[in-house]
Amino acid sequence: MVRPRRISDFKPTFTNLAQTSHYQVFFAGLPLMLRQHLRVRGLNSRFIRETAGLLCNSAVLPGSRLATADIVGNHHGVIEKMAHSRLFTQIQLEFYVDNEYKTLKFLEHWMEFIANGSTSRDNRQSNKDYYVRMEYPNTYKCDETRIIKFDRDYKEELEYKFIGLFPIDLTSTQVKYEQSQVLKATAAFSFDRYLMGKYDTLSVARGREGNKISSKGFATSGDIQSYAEDTGRSLEFAEVVLNGGFVESVIE
Repeated sequence: MVRPRRISDFKPTFTNLAQTSHYQVFFAGLPLMLRQHLRVRGLNSRFIRETAGLLCNSAVLPGSRLATADIVGNHHGVIEKMAHSRLFTQIQLEFYVDNEYKTLKFLEHWMEFIANGSTSRDNRQSNKDYYVRMEYPNTYKCDETRIIKFDRDYKEELEYKFIGLFPIDLTSTQVKYEQSQVLKATAAFSFDRYLMGKYDTLSVARGREGNKISSKGFATSGDIQSYAEDTGRSLEFAEVVLNGGFVESVIE
């Protein structure tokens, strides 16, 4: 039932919204052969791990959708939909280009490596009859790239970890004789799937992987307070439940 409410009732909700401008991208876990291919072109591990992500001035948090099939016959006259696959959409990242053009080199040579399986002394890229053969996926896919979304108070963060990520489309970059602007490069990345939430060793040990609330004795006071308010139970009850314990109910 709809009822009148004071502005003060919902003001805390609308004054604590997440902002779009606080995030960071981390590239890590590139296979050895790809790292070697990039290193001899002036792209060392420090640039890939730290600088490349900082130069990403626009990113997207990934999404997915479920593919469905129509099921006919379970119920007379009714067509049901059931999910059979989870599909992950591509992400697009935009980068500032530094004055050494390392950002463009990073994207271009990563894609070059993927289609570099046939390069040899007799089949150079500069040859007129050069032909292309793809590398094996485990030599160019990255499993440790992350996008971390946080806010200016640094109290909460949301982590996306990409499995099997690699660039598939480097958009043409325009340059022109007009007022100078910062040069930018845009690339689309494909990936097999993503994980939402932290899955590092510490998070798993604390039972907090995949955005789980605290468990195994690590419940925070904020978690306890929120659980108590949501369930209408006492703080003592909330603490026991969140820490993996059980509360015995006695019926008199």
